[in-house]
Amino acid sequence: MRSISKEVNSCKNTSLSFKKHPTHIALLLALIFTASPFLSKASESEKIKGFNAGEMIMHHVLDAHDIHIMDGLTIPLPVILYTDNGIDIFSFSNFYDENHSTTSVYKSESTGYAYAYNRGHVYIADESGMINTDEAGSITNVAPLDFSITKNVVGMLLSIVIMFLIFLSVAKGYRTNRGKAPKGIQSFMEPLILFIRDEVAKPSIGRRHERFMPFLLSIFFFIWITNMLGMIPFLGGLNVTGNIGVTAVLAMFTFVITSFSANKGYWSHIIMPPGVPLWLLPIMIPIELVGVVSKPLVLCLRLFANITAGHIIILSFASLIFIFQASSGDSTALGVSIGSTVFLVFMNGLELLVAFLQAYVFTLLSALYFGMATEEAH
Repeated sequence: MRSISKEVNSCKNTSLSFKKHPTHIALLLALIFTASPFLSKASESEKIKGFNAGEMIMHHVLDAHDIHIMDGLTIPLPVILYTDNGIDIFSFSNFYDENHSTTSVYKSESTGYAYAYNRGHVYIADESGMINTDEAGSITNVAPLDFSITKNVVGMLLSIVIMFLIFLSVAKGYRTNRGKAPKGIQSFMEPLILFIRDEVAKPSIGRRHERFMPFLLSIFFFIWITNMLGMIPFLGGLNVTGNIGVTAVLAMFTFVITSFSANKGYWSHIIMPPGVPLWLLPIMIPIELVGVVSKPLVLCLRLFANITAGHIIILSFASLIFIFQASSGDSTALGVSIGSTVFLVFMNGLELLVAFLQAYVFTLLSALYFGMATEEAH
């Protein structure tokens, strides 16, 4: 009887403690919901056993013709192809089969071609609707010119729209609040604009910094906003600056502006380096020219590598949960999920810093190149 009464009292005390501390209930519910994905049916466990971490990571990092929001919700994008029979425009959903996988072949009525999709590229299929490969594994089918609106294009357009809305709002604030303290979005943007002007443009370029300010501000906010959009999960993993084609174009802008803004002193130091003997000029001139070309190359690779590495690390920590579940069971995966979640929170916080830092570094190096090209001879 005493043992029964002790059990009853302990249950009462437990219920009272939950009433006094509702956070205990919240933590318990959170633990249950965290563990619930691992208490799945046999069919779901078979899917996890076939989980390919590398394929999942590359799917999120690389560009795509659709935006995957979540399981069962995908936004297909327009496919625009230029072929020998003309331009072909259709929705990417034509490649979906009944299981919503991109394994179907689409037969176009306008051009008469049959198209097949393979690893981010559209090919013209053969008569049997297949993609052929050679002995080395390379695809031998003809790939038409692809001008499609892909996931990265959507990310760039979204960034441009956000920039227009922000700067138009700031310009309107300066017109209506002339002589008054900034407020709203204007109070947030003004310190950033002054930071780029006073800490980046002026020290790096000098008195002629104002002519380069529109480009420096545009490149800084474009890279920063696109990096931040890549941190939002339900946007389908936009990885605009993780695409080397995008970073190459941004670096090319810097290279072109530097080349056309350069004065005679800049080019004379490259063609005829001062203080160099004539017999060394055949060696020094190619070295100087390589230095000119390597500057935009460094800009391109630095931004691409840092952003891509950050996405891969975050996705790798998330993949650990499913890898351990497939190899060691649900209980091990539950323990790993706690550690992975902690690392994910830390890495996401670090990525917020990297998103700003990479935009700042790209802008600073561009300003330094402009300053070197426009520096007056002493």
